[in-house]
Amino acid sequence: MSLLTLENVTLRFGGLVAVDNVSFHVGEGEVFSLVGPNGAGKSTIFNLISRFYDPAEGDIRFKQNSILNMNSDQVPSLGIARTFQNIELFEQSTVLQNLLVGRHRHRKTGLMAELFFAPKVRDEERRHREVVEEVIDFLELQAYRDKYIAGLPYGVRKVVELARALASEPKILLLDEPASGLSVEETQDMIFWVEDIKKQMGITVLMVEHDMNLVAAVSDRVLALADGKELAIGTASEVQSHPAVIEAYLGTGERIGDDA
Repeated sequence: MSLLTLENVTLRFGGLVAVDNVSFHVGEGEVFSLVGPNGAGKSTIFNLISRFYDPAEGDIRFKQNSILNMNSDQVPSLGIARTFQNIELFEQSTVLQNLLVGRHRHRKTGLMAELFFAPKVRDEERRHREVVEEVIDFLELQAYRDKYIAGLPYGVRKVVELARALASEPKILLLDEPASGLSVEETQDMIFWVEDIKKQMGITVLMVEHDMNLVAAVSDRVLALADGKELAIGTASEVQSHPAVIEAYLGTGERIGDDA
């Protein structure tokens, strides 16, 4: 079953076509990756799904229902969570507090109930804490639980951002370059996390990533893009060896598998 579908999606910025008639679907329970040279339109597709941009043409459907009539602040309510290339965390708050922000879409109590800390508010708060603690344990963040983001190493911050997305209990997780800036060891850890997110948590993953080692290790299917257009789709090895993909990378001076 398709969880997320893009059908003939096009986005233009003035005379520049950033995404050019792109179509793909992400099946429930799979890891689907978008790869391609810088400027290929990968993160732009994430921004379209997150409803930061409106496509000029085409449709985006979640569980077969179009989301084009939704605002960006409504998208998380569907069960769509994402991380960002540039880490977006509250630096003067603790890891725990950042993860609790990820529970926002599940808040059901009203202002008056929260002002008087009614029993249902206490029950809801307890549930939020339980989920957050489970995520902390899952990603082995116990040592950083009460530490402020500002004092954490970059690699730990990347894991905390992943944790905040998971705290929302998403149906599909959009990972925007999760290995960017990580060491070889940290990237290997990220491979384990993505595999466990799929297998143990049952969450579908749509990933943008340059590191082809990570892509090959975790992806069920891969779509290669260049200049906003589809080049090839298939397994990681099929896409890496596709003539159009090789030509696209050579034309940019990059190599397939570069982390840049």
